[in-house]
Amino acid sequence: MDQVGILIVDDDITSQRALRNILDAEGWRVRIVPLASQALAELATGGWNLVIVNVALVDPGSPLFALLKELAQADAAETAASPRSAAARKHIRVLFLVPLLMVKDIQPVLEREGLPYSHKPYHLHEFLERVSELLLESGSIAEPIRGVGGFAARKKRRHEHRFGRETKRGAMFASREDYQMSEEEMLEFERTEEEEQRKKRQKDKAPGSSLT
Repeated sequence: MDQVGILIVDDDITSQRALRNILDAEGWRVRIVPLASQALAELATGGWNLVIVNVALVDPGSPLFALLKELAQADAAETAASPRSAAARKHIRVLFLVPLLMVKDIQPVLEREGLPYSHKPYHLHEFLERVSELLLESGSIAEPIRGVGGFAARKKRRHEHRFGRETKRGAMFASREDYQMSEEEMLEFERTEEEEQRKKRQKDKAPGSSLT
């Protein structure tokens, strides 16, 4: 299977870094463009499996929005008709990122058109699940991508330790807000994971670590 290509359309530097770190970790080819005109040029190459676009850069009346809408709706129609067909697999998937300040104005438009979206700042686990779903639909990956349960569990433990004395009864499940992650927290997750991988590689290289 060819390497997955993901095009990100966003001009927020922090968001760019966070998304690149998260998606690079999967071994995918990631390109970031800050302008709608650049996105149109990249889409013309046909080299992308998924487009992640910040709706703050895409006016609903713009040519780029019209193109992305066409791609997303064509995907949905053909995949529903024949989920395993070659035509369904070759389509580009689209994920719109909706900043919280734009939810009231833009989210109803996306929902009315049946366009996939995720909120920004990101709920990391839901974001990765959404990306995984879209890539699975396109046939770009064969199985769901890795989970982030370990990080979520650590964050939940910190939350419980901090607030455990303030309530007599704890909830069985943390609220969505407990796992809401900013771009900085996404970067923290990736740094933690990279450090754990580095320690594991050092341990594997240590004398006597190999099994005979």
